[in-house]
Amino acid sequence: MIPTVLILFGLSAFALGAVILRSFGPGYRVGRLLSATRSVSVADAVAMATSGGPGQYVKVTGRIDSETDFEDDAHRPLVFRRTRMDARAGKHWRSIDDRREAVPFQVNEDLESMGIRHEDLDDGLVVLPRESVGTAADAPDRMPPDTNPATVIRLLVQQVSNIEHAIVVGVPTLDAAGKPLLAAGLGKPLILTTLATDEAMRVLAGEHPRRPLMVAVSLVVGLAFVSLGLVWAIVDTVL
Repeated sequence: MIPTVLILFGLSAFALGAVILRSFGPGYRVGRLLSATRSVSVADAVAMATSGGPGQYVKVTGRIDSETDFEDDAHRPLVFRRTRMDARAGKHWRSIDDRREAVPFQVNEDLESMGIRHEDLDDGLVVLPRESVGTAADAPDRMPPDTNPATVIRLLVQQVSNIEHAIVVGVPTLDAAGKPLLAAGLGKPLILTTLATDEAMRVLAGEHPRRPLMVAVSLVVGLAFVSLGLVWAIVDTVL
């Protein structure tokens, strides 16, 4: 009886860890894909795109580059900027305005280059955001009609510079002109981060910095109790 109780307790801890992971929303899947996807060189990704073989989901690393860029307020050369305004709705944020600016850009490694289909970037864009918080009264021209002026809003700006190194995860394919690029595909998102993987994971945790620790504790406790229950059951059987 006791081994069964221990095993059930351990399985419950595993289930709790899984529930916490799911609470991260799309960030959980992006983080898992970012850490687990196979890395290849840009040259290998180009070969995959031009071979005509089955699609593969891969990860490359290189320097962002573009022949055309635009400047931000600090005169940094940008290739992509997403400006999103969210309104507070209970414990969550609801998007009310989402604007994007982009120019064609690619990731370079040595002499090889791979385009990025920036139109596919969504939850897979992982950069340090610039954030400001205020009320709807601060930006009445961007609010839906009848919005309460006291509604808490935040402005998030995510941008990619022409001088940064990046990790890009996607499916090598060809654009309409026959040039290789990385895009979303195989039911998976296009991911681009200018951060180291561990730092990207912290950004994905976002407003829940303690949840990764809770997940780790749940998994360790679950493993400990399941193992103890199995050992106890084996000892009881032998004796």
